[in-house]
Amino acid sequence: MMVLCAGLLFACSCHAHPSPAASLDGYRWEFPSADPMESKLKPGAVCNSALVTGDPHETDNFTEQKVFGGEAGFRYKVTLRFRGVVEPMVYKNGKKDGEYFYIGGEPVANGYNIYKLEVSSPKSHYFLNRCDKTGHQIFTVDYTKTIEIDGGATLTMSGDGQNGKLIANFKQLTVSGLDDKPYNGQYIQVDVLSVEKK
Repeated sequence: MMVLCAGLLFACSCHAHPSPAASLDGYRWEFPSADPMESKLKPGAVCNSALVTGDPHETDNFTEQKVFGGEAGFRYKVTLRFRGVVEPMVYKNGKKDGEYFYIGGEPVANGYNIYKLEVSSPKSHYFLNRCDKTGHQIFTVDYTKTIEIDGGATLTMSGDGQNGKLIANFKQLTVSGLDDKPYNGQYIQVDVLSVEKK
């Protein structure tokens, strides 16, 4: 029976089988600023990363792992919506998919924020803020992508600012439905729209 389970369309009994993607739904990659939020900043302004706990080239990063649910031996098509306020990053040796999503590959530029989602099975990884070039820009993203995840796979969400700095939210950008006021830094939130067993 198809039922609406915590906002997700999935063939399940809500009490017995929560959505396999529940652990991912609502996750946020966050690069908070260590500096006060100012009402007026110069275009291209830079701020210090609040993630740094030591060497800014070594500690301006985070990693979190979660387990995708579902049944072992089955593969799922998972539709995800990515929204946030980010700076640009360039990647190579993978595949561009839309304006900001990048499948596989590796980072190219130093000193700009990397947003990454890894799936252990089928082994794959994705970058979330792909652009043709870097620069002191800040912009919003809002896009939807469908990826495949095997039941029981490990999901690794990571971010790397690389140098202890980030482009400040100098445009005071907000994302409708997520922000009541401009976020002091950068972030991407992922929301699970649907899960379908293949």
